[in-house]
Amino acid sequence: MQRLYDFIRRHPTGVDSFWAVLFFGISMIAVVGNPGTSTALRLATVPVVIALTAALALRRKWTQAMFWTTVGAGVWQLAFGIEAQVCDVAMLVVLFTVAAGDVPRWVSRAALGVGLLASPVYFARFGVDKGISFTQSVVFALMVIVPFALAWVTGDSLRTRRAYYAQLVERNQRLEKEREAQGKVAVAAERARIARELHDVVAHNVSVMVVQADGAAYVMDVAPEQAKEALQTISGTGRQALAEMRRLLGVLRTGEPQDSEDYVPQPDVEQIEVLVEQVRASGLTVDFVVEGTPRKLPSGVELTAYRIVQEALTNTRKHGGPEAGASVRLVYFDDGLGLLVEDDGRGAAHELYEDGGADGAGHGLIGMRERIGMVGGTLDAGPRPGGGFRISALLPLKKR
Repeated sequence: MQRLYDFIRRHPTGVDSFWAVLFFGISMIAVVGNPGTSTALRLATVPVVIALTAALALRRKWTQAMFWTTVGAGVWQLAFGIEAQVCDVAMLVVLFTVAAGDVPRWVSRAALGVGLLASPVYFARFGVDKGISFTQSVVFALMVIVPFALAWVTGDSLRTRRAYYAQLVERNQRLEKEREAQGKVAVAAERARIARELHDVVAHNVSVMVVQADGAAYVMDVAPEQAKEALQTISGTGRQALAEMRRLLGVLRTGEPQDSEDYVPQPDVEQIEVLVEQVRASGLTVDFVVEGTPRKLPSGVELTAYRIVQEALTNTRKHGGPEAGASVRLVYFDDGLGLLVEDDGRGAAHELYEDGGADGAGHGLIGMRERIGMVGGTLDAGPRPGGGFRISALLPLKKR
């Protein structure tokens, strides 16, 4: 049964042609076998049969043309006094096809008007000749209007459903394209985030390792114990950098268990103190102050705060000079977290913060602004009065 249904759907014109041939045969038998009809009337009926059966066969292929063909056949019948034939059923089918088809709306409305007028005009032409009273003709004509109206209403409903379905398909395709575009944007954003994370991890930890390595080489002969401590700091810093890099690069892989030891938690505000201790161990003097009541913050805000402090202290080591000192101040407000990182060094080159904060790798303060922008915060960075550099940030609890 399903194969038959699929065949009918694939060959609609062939199916219509089959029914047209069947109706043509039945109609011609009825015309020839009617003893009360003159030969001239029979001959005049043949074009009507041919036109209506042809319209039935080709109604889906040339809908509008076949509609006007049926109208012409109907006018021909009225003109020559040809009463209703078996093939006149094609008028209902063509009316349904016009209402359901892809034709201009005025054609569909014209088809409805012709269908509603067909019955009254027919009975006005033939009803009185048969001896039927005027009232009976009117009532019967109104009853025959019903099939024409139903044919048009059914076809128009089918057209509406098809249009609605086509609209749903188009909307679904549009949503898929938008979803694909959003996916590409998300991938690009994720890659940018990973690039920022890698920059912060590498810049900070490698700077610590370089400083410790230089110190170890300097005191290797005169203070072996200090050199040993420096090497241990280098080892621990390297392991920490590798663990964070594994966590970041792990999101680019598939099939990796998320609870693997290669994945470590993202840095948060509580680890800023550990970061400060690590920087102190590398030889940079850092004061650390927390004001307000510490509390749990959104993960995005905590990671942003950690990375800003990390980047600021890294920049102090890179640009502050050998005698520079720094201070880190965290302030918990009711509606956000304030950060203030200052140093008393010579500061970065003026063009770095004037041009947006790009360092040699194209990140630096630009990366800070991007991070803060993602959480809806504000950043103020520039030279400090009296020398040095200051970075001030406000991270709201809710993105504005």
